[in-house]
Order: sequence, then C-alpha cells, then structure tokens
Amino acid sequence: MPLSPGTRLGTYEIVAPLGAGGMGEVYRARDLRLGREVALKVLPADVASDAGQLARLEREARTVAGLNHPNIVTLFSVEDEDGVRFLTMELIEGPRLDQLVVPGGLPIARVLELGGAIADALAAAHERGVVHRDLKPANVMRTRDGRVKVLDFGLARMATGSQDALDATRLTGVGEVMGTAPYMAPEQVRGEALDARTDLFALGVVLYELLTGRRPFVGVTAADVSSSILRDAPPPARELRPDLPSDVGRILERCLEKDREQRVQTARDVRNELERARRALESGATEAQHAPATEPPSIAVLPFTNRGKDEEDEYFADGITEDVIAQLCKVRTLKVISRSSVMSFRNREESVQDIAARLQVRNILEGSVRRVGDRVRIVAQLIHAASGRHLWAETFDRQLTDIFAIQSEVALHIANALKAELSPNERERIGRKPTDDVQAYEIYLRGRQALDRFTTEETLRSIDFFELAIARDPGFALAHAGLSLAYSEMVDYGSMARDQARAPALAAAAKAVALDPDLGDAHCAQAFALLVMELDWVGAEAGFKRALELAPGNSHVYDLYGLLCSGLERFDEAIVLQRRAQELDPLTHRTDVGNTLLRAGRNEEAVEALTRSAKFDPHDPRLRATLGWALFRLGRIDEGLAELERAVAITPAENLWLAQLGQAYGMVGQRERALDILRRLEDPSRPTPVSPYQLAFVHLGLGDQERAMDCLERAYELGIGSVYGMRGSFLLAPLRQHPRFMALLARMGQG
Repeated sequence: MPLSPGTRLGTYEIVAPLGAGGMGEVYRARDLRLGREVALKVLPADVASDAGQLARLEREARTVAGLNHPNIVTLFSVEDEDGVRFLTMELIEGPRLDQLVVPGGLPIARVLELGGAIADALAAAHERGVVHRDLKPANVMRTRDGRVKVLDFGLARMATGSQDALDATRLTGVGEVMGTAPYMAPEQVRGEALDARTDLFALGVVLYELLTGRRPFVGVTAADVSSSILRDAPPPARELRPDLPSDVGRILERCLEKDREQRVQTARDVRNELERARRALESGATEAQHAPATEPPSIAVLPFTNRGKDEEDEYFADGITEDVIAQLCKVRTLKVISRSSVMSFRNREESVQDIAARLQVRNILEGSVRRVGDRVRIVAQLIHAASGRHLWAETFDRQLTDIFAIQSEVALHIANALKAELSPNERERIGRKPTDDVQAYEIYLRGRQALDRFTTEETLRSIDFFELAIARDPGFALAHAGLSLAYSEMVDYGSMARDQARAPALAAAAKAVALDPDLGDAHCAQAFALLVMELDWVGAEAGFKRALELAPGNSHVYDLYGLLCSGLERFDEAIVLQRRAQELDPLTHRTDVGNTLLRAGRNEEAVEALTRSAKFDPHDPRLRATLGWALFRLGRIDEGLAELERAVAITPAENLWLAQLGQAYGMVGQRERALDILRRLEDPSRPTPVSPYQLAFVHLGLGDQERAMDCLERAYELGIGSVYGMRGSFLLAPLRQHPRFMALLARMGQG
C-alpha cells in the first residue's frame, strides 16, 4: 500500500512519492537524524519476507555502497522498520534520459558527453564485479547542474562467476529473463549467463536512441522486440542522422554486435572512443564537418510577390508561400525555414546573400504570383545564395484549379534540385490535394492569415473563415485543423472558457485526423487541444510526436511540444525542442527558449538569450516582460521593473503583462501601485476579459496566497489561460509547497 506524506519509517519521514517499478516504490523522504533529504525505496512484500533474498540483497548492497563514483547514485543503507524493508539512496533531482529523447535526436556533442559519463559509471561498477543488467534511459538521470547519475546499481546482480551471481540466478530460476525488452542483449533474451558486455549492448541501444530519436529494435509486443534483437540488424544510425560522424556510427555498431565476443569488450574502451569523438567534434576534425554533403540541404521560401492589380490578392500570394513551405516541411532531409520568419522579408531591401546569412540557409526560393480571372501565373526560381547561381527556375501558367498541382510540382522540383532524398510516402503526401474546392481553399487562406496575427480579435475572425471553408467542403482536413487550433488558442490566451471551446476544438481535430491521418497539422491541432482542453499529457505528447514524424520541419509543432515538456518540468527536453523551433524559425520563437531557461532556474542564460533576441525585435512585449523577470530574479530589480513597464507600454490593453507588473510591484513593496493594477484588472469595463489565472499573479505579489489560490482554482475550473504551465512556473514559485497548490497539481495529473 502506498505511503502517504508524513508517514514515519524509523528516522525517516515520507515527503512525497517519486515513482514505482517492479522492485518497489520510491519516495522523497527526510532523514530526521542527519537533517537531509534522501530517496527511499520500499521493497515489495515478497522480497521483504524472503530471508534468502534479503541476505543476498544486503551482500550486494555492501558492494554497491563501496562504488563511490560521481556518476553512480550513492546507496546509503538497507533498513527494516516494523517489517517494512527499504533502501535509502542519494536524492537526485532532474530529468531522466527517457524524458530527453526527441524526434531526430539530441545534439551529437551532448550525447557524446552523456554517453561518456554513463560508460565511466559502468567501468567503475564492472571493475568491482557489478553488472547493472537493466541499463536504460529511465535508469539514468541528469541533475540540474548537468551531472549524469546512473540509478539502480543497488538492485544489480553480481557478475557471473561469483557465488553471489549463482545465488542471484536462482532468485528467479535458471533461464528466466530479467531486464527491459528494448535494451536487452541477445544473451539476456536467451536467458544465458551475463557479464559486463551485456551492459555495453544496452549502452549502445541508449546511445542510438538519444542520437536518432528512435530505438534500434522495435515491435508491437515484448516478444516481437526480443525476436528483433536476436534476428535483425538495426538501420544504420547515419541513415537516420546524416550529420552523424562516421566514428560515432562505428562505436554504435561495435556496442550492438549480437555476438558478445565480437562486441566492444570493456566500458573503458567505449568511454575512450566517445571522448575521442567528442574532442574531434569540438575541434572540427570530424568527417561530418569536413563533408558538406552530410549537412542537410537548407532553404528559405521568401514571400511570393503579388503581381496582380487587386491588393486583396495579397493573402493569396502569402498562401502560396505558406503551402510551398508546408509541402517542403514534409521532406525529412530538408531544413526549411518557417513562414513567420520569412514573412518579415516581404518588402525586402536586403540581398539574397544577406537574407540567407541571417536565416542560416544556403538556398533561397523567390517567386511571384499573378491572378487574372480563373487563371494564375506563378514564376519561381531557386538560388544558391553564396554564389547567386540559379539552381532551377520555371514559369507556371495554368487554370486556377491547378494551383495545388503547381505547389506540389514546385516542392518536388526543389527537392530534386537540392538532392534531398524523398521516400515514396513523402512523395505521395506532397502530391495530395487538400481540397477540390478552390474557393474553400481561398477562404481557408484568409483564416490562416487571421490566426497568425495572434490576437483575440483576429483569432475570432479566423474561426468564421474556417467554418465558411468547411461549409463549402466538409472534407477539407486543413480547415478542420485550423478551426481546432483557433479554439485552443482562444482558451490559451484566456479569452474563452474551456467549456465553450472544448467540444468544437476536440471535434474539429478528430475530424481532421479522420479525414487525413497523414496530415501533420491535424495531429498537432489534436495534440494542442488535448493539452489545453483536457490536460491529457500522454495523449498530447503522442500527438506531437506523430505530427513531427509527418512534418519534421514544422517549427510550430516543436514549439508547442516544448511548451508541454516545460509544463511537466522537463526543461532540458523543452529547451532542445524550442531551440529546434528557433533554428527552423530564427526570427520567432525567441522568447520561448528564454522563458524555459527562466523556468529551469538558469537565469543568467535566460538574460543572455533574451538580450540577443531583443536585437531582432526590440518591441516584442512578451520578450521584454520575460527579460524583465530574468533580470528581476538575478537581483537587478530596477532593470527588471523597467522592462516589465516597457512591455505594458507597448501593449496597454494586454492583461497578462499588466498582471505581471502588478506582481512585481507587490514583491518589491510598491503596494499601492500593485493595488492600483488589481483595481484596473478587476474593472468590469476593461475592454478584454481578464483571466483569474492573471489575477493570481497580483494577489501573490501582494502576499495573499489564499486569494491567489482561489484564482488559480477558478482558472482551472473554467479552463481559462495556460493552466498547463502552472507546474514549474517561476511566477508561482512561492506556492510550490502550499497544500492547496499541490492538491491542484494532483487534480491536473501533475502531482
């Protein structure tokens, strides 16, 4: 039976549950004797009642406790209190590696650093005769200061050949398989005797997953996975990750040898090879850095110029730009800059070379659109920016009804000119028409244009446009996805109650997915609706991952997925995702990275990132407010207040920045100013609705935690505002240990 907070086990007091697994339940506990916090693992009843098992466990614990390695979690003791057997260990705070895995893989240098630390820990354990037997990302943590810690050596069995190993084998019977299926070595699957090389196979699987974002051996069931481990050669990592240096690929191949005699033999060897690869990467000596062909081709599609006489056709030209980008984003081997960054070059004065340098791409597509009656003329040319050489150019003079075929042709020509590999599925999806109704498509483009203005008024207009498009073509999946996203954004802004938006948002997303299961935008819209409307963390994450599989170049998906991870305090993973969004969309998504750094407590990094971003758009109120809080948290109070005041001055009608300024005033003792802001926000004549989530900030700044909790609970009940970001919010930090706040997080599935 789970232990509740406050329960005493000898000199330990349970603080909170941390997790559970096959070998027991883990809790945060306070050591009342030594005045420290520890991780406390309560063993299952069948183990606690078996004298033989306990004796073996204690012998093993003595060995593990002597490892004393900076990358291994320290085991303090094995204890018994009123028949409850438990282990006490070093308390580690930070993400598990399984929480850091992202589609496409982590940065190579970071994986080499993580892998080297894990290999170092294994080497220390193997030299003491301890084999882990269950190495996997979930058993490795990264502390908040960046250190790697391997868990559960305390439950490993002794290496084959010792009497303890023979006893441990009998613990579950000869031939019984232990471990986690995707990470087991072939000898482990077969139930054979294990040795240190078994852990090295698991390490290879872990490195492969971190580098590529997928496991080398997959299957529907554990039996399928086991069969794959025994039978299949995994796809070479360099096929999935073209920028991977060949020496790193060879390390993976040596670790994943099925015959352990052919496998790399020691963890020290793995560590040394990873360290050599890391130094080579830093020095620029890797094959990947010297061979330009290994870099994914990159392109920015500049706004197509409207050559028509009707200024109302401007949105049509923008729509062509957006859809060519969307088609190219389906090609995994292309880096494509997102729409929001390229649109800033609509009336460009910079040269193609300057634009490419600013967007960090090698190639530029520019073009023009002229629409006359039912005909359209599109001119497009692909330019290698550095040389100015034209790689491809073509003029399309067609019926308006051929617009979708033109967009597909442009995308396919570009992929061919840049020698980007296209899978049959990608080619088929690029050629698919979104709708047969050109007028429905034009209405949809108006809706997208309105939605991308990110204001309450324009988002409401976008809903009208999407509904008109759907009325003309009920099978138009993109329009259903846009409608769902618009409703979710309204709730996220705090401008619409969840009960009003939930049904249409979820229904529209489900319809979009049903109409086109291969549409990345549909899965993204559904994932965001599940997050905002239902707080369905698991369902939303699965949706974002599927969206990235279908549209790996969509910066919006990376950014929203990052918000989910940040809401779960998986900050390292969120930063990786949001930096990828920023890479694909260099002139936007700047604030989200800084905000997540701030949530992670990395205040100096946040100031640096936000100060750099401010050079691109000094009048972005979100950026100014976030920078203000970063300065505020570094003790630079006057500078922080000035930035928050600047954000309010830029957008006086925006409630969020005004509420945050009220909180800051309250925190520094400017009580009258804070109360004045509270009165302004509570004024019923205020032009835009004020979310109770925003009012909570001011009450908290004034020191009234109970009123703040009243507002947060009300916000949760109404579903108004970004309540999914409540956990880990730096603005709500004073409430972290408040019983009502902890209870609210538990109701949200975040306890």
